[in-house]
This record gives sequence, structure tokens and C-alpha cells, in this order.
Amino acid sequence: MTERKPFVGGNWKMNTDQAGAAELTRAVVEAIGDTTCDVAVFPPFPYLLTVGSILRERSSTIMLGAQDAYHQADGAFTGEVSLAMLKDCGVAAVLIGHSARRHVIGETDDLLALKTRAVIDAGLHAVLCVGETLEQRDAGETDAVNERQLRSALAEVRAEDTERLTVAYEPVWAIGTGKTASAADAQNAHVKARAVLTDLFGDSAAQAIRIQYGGSVKPGNAGELFGQPDIDGGLIGGASLKAGDFAAIVKATGCPAARSTLLDGSYRDPTPQPPAPPRVRARPGFVHTGRSQCLEGISWPRSRPSLLPSRSASPTGWCRWRCWAS
Repeated sequence: MTERKPFVGGNWKMNTDQAGAAELTRAVVEAIGDTTCDVAVFPPFPYLLTVGSILRERSSTIMLGAQDAYHQADGAFTGEVSLAMLKDCGVAAVLIGHSARRHVIGETDDLLALKTRAVIDAGLHAVLCVGETLEQRDAGETDAVNERQLRSALAEVRAEDTERLTVAYEPVWAIGTGKTASAADAQNAHVKARAVLTDLFGDSAAQAIRIQYGGSVKPGNAGELFGQPDIDGGLIGGASLKAGDFAAIVKATGCPAARSTLLDGSYRDPTPQPPAPPRVRARPGFVHTGRSQCLEGISWPRSRPSLLPSRSASPTGWCRWRCWAS
């Protein structure tokens, strides 16, 4: 990867239930912490509010994404979800043209062009998926298919709008099959895709657009893939349903952690800090806060050390005192 900021997305597809989505979100937040690369999760529509609420509660930098959207603002479009509705749910990014939408649902290039333009106009980040089937690959049509899909979807997009655009190259034959394009093959496809973007938007804009790779990315192959100069992260399917695997893939981008995560979902700067002050026994009926005085009238059982945070108590912004009432 170059100076482009890596972007890793987790596409949960039609998986999880409400309790499972909540549990997975908490686990992902804890496992990833606060990385300096961009990370998004794309849960099913019914769980957007649940997942978004947890991300906000944990002050997570992980973006909330939607797996699809409709291009019309409102109207008699039964079963569809508008971009305004998604924004109400706190969505920041939207997948467009995933292979399941193209090859299972049957969405056309023309429809995906309308969706791409609508997502960008709504001020959201568009993640445009492109990629060839196995038959197209065997016929030597990979680059031609990717070019057609890119030119069609981006025909009405302006160069100044591309800061809200990410392209995800996902060879259909590698999605969920356990097969993965070699790092060299993936890099070649990304180079060809960037050449199309250069023709559409000019070199400066094209060099800034991130191109993710998707297709059976796992912790074991993510490092080699992300080490290619034109692969700017990944759109992850099955591995994003396992918090540990997803975190390992994020780590494979090489981005350092900005802050480390605590078990309660809050964060702490990982830079070395002065040693914690010694434990201090407070007077009966008092709880020591790490400051020069105690709070009167608070009883705290001897068996439960106080974990109350105090933002003014230490250089880290969190109280390091663990005291109890005598």
C-alpha cells in the first residue's frame, strides 16, 4: 500500500441475529481497539440500530455501513431502504454492486450507476464492488469485465466526488469458496482498475482512490495481499464474523493502534505512563478517587475495589487508584 489510508470492511451478509450482532460488535470493538486505519462493519438492515448504538456507546472509530440502498428518495418501492433512512440509523458507508446483488438478485450496471451517484450525493461513502466470474476469468475477460463495471457505475461521478468513493475488487470465484487470487494476480487487477480510474478522473484523483481486495481474505494471507502497492485494504466476508480473525486482518494492514481498548469499552493511550500510585486505604464511609480528597457518603464493599474512572486523576485521563472503604 502507498500513502493511501487502508480501509477494511466487514460484510456480515445475511448472518447473525440481534443478540449475535450485538455480541459480535462488542467483540470486534474490543479486539480492534482504535486503529489508525479506516474500519467499517456492514451488518444486516434489521441490526443497524443495535450495532450503531454499541459503536457509539464504546466511542469506537469503526464506521457503520449498510449492505445496500435504493436510489430513490421515497415512494412506492416496497422492500427497499432509502439513503435518508440509512442516515437516520447512523450509516456512514454503503456497499454497491456486491456480487450477490449482481449475480443473485440480478441488479444491472445501469441500476448500480444510479445507486452509486445517489450514495455520493447523499454525502455517504460508496464502496463499489466489481469482479469477474470464474467463466469470465477462464475466458481471459477479467480486466474487460472490471473496466465495464467501473465505467458504467462511475459514469455520472465527478472527480471532486471521489473522496467518498472506494472500489472493492472481488473476484466472484473467490468469494466464500476458500480460493484466493494470488497476491500478484490481485495486484495486477488493481493496477488495471486504477488505470481505468485515471482515465475517468485524472491521475491525482485516481491515485487517491482506495481499492480493496475481497475474496476469502484470512489472517494467514492478508499480510501478503495488503503488502501489494495497489491493494489498500480488504472487504472481508466470512472472516469478519470472527472478531479475532477480523482484528488480525485489520492488523495486517500495518496500521499502528492509536489507542488500546479496555474491557469496559473505553480507551487508553498505549504510550508508556508513569507507574501507578500505591493503593491507599480510605477512611470508613469514603471512597478514594485518586485526588486530594475523598467522596463522603459512598459505601464500597471491602471485596470490590473501586473501578470508578476520574478523568482528572492521572496523566492518562483515567483514575489508576484502586481503593476500598475500611
